[in-house]
Amino acid sequence: MNEDRRVEVETRGAPAPVFAYSQGIRASGLLFVSGQGPVDAKTGEVPREFAGQVRRALDNVAAIAVAAGASLRDAVRVGVYLADGGDFEVMDAVYREYFHEPFPARTTVVVSLQGIGVEIDAVIVVGGAG
Repeated sequence: MNEDRRVEVETRGAPAPVFAYSQGIRASGLLFVSGQGPVDAKTGEVPREFAGQVRRALDNVAAIAVAAGASLRDAVRVGVYLADGGDFEVMDAVYREYFHEPFPARTTVVVSLQGIGVEIDAVIVVGGAG
């Protein structure tokens, strides 16, 4: 893929990258959103309750989608990474506040996360392509 066909998407509405990654990359009518944790972009705080962490992570994904000219309604795939598999039902209930049928394809896995309970990434259609 040509370098100039990839466009970085960034917003102050989500935490700035700390390492070598972009908040999002738009290419071929799709937005690839990097994993977003539950960090508030303005305060740096992480909600204590797990449901609040899921909401904050999804709000961060949504902010990047909006910066690219899309919304969570345009999501076609979502990846959810949980620190504790026992939190699945809470995550799914909050997820249903943000996504509606037909739901995006989703993968949920349990992983080791540093000081947070959830991280979420997404692939989102931009500009009506697809």
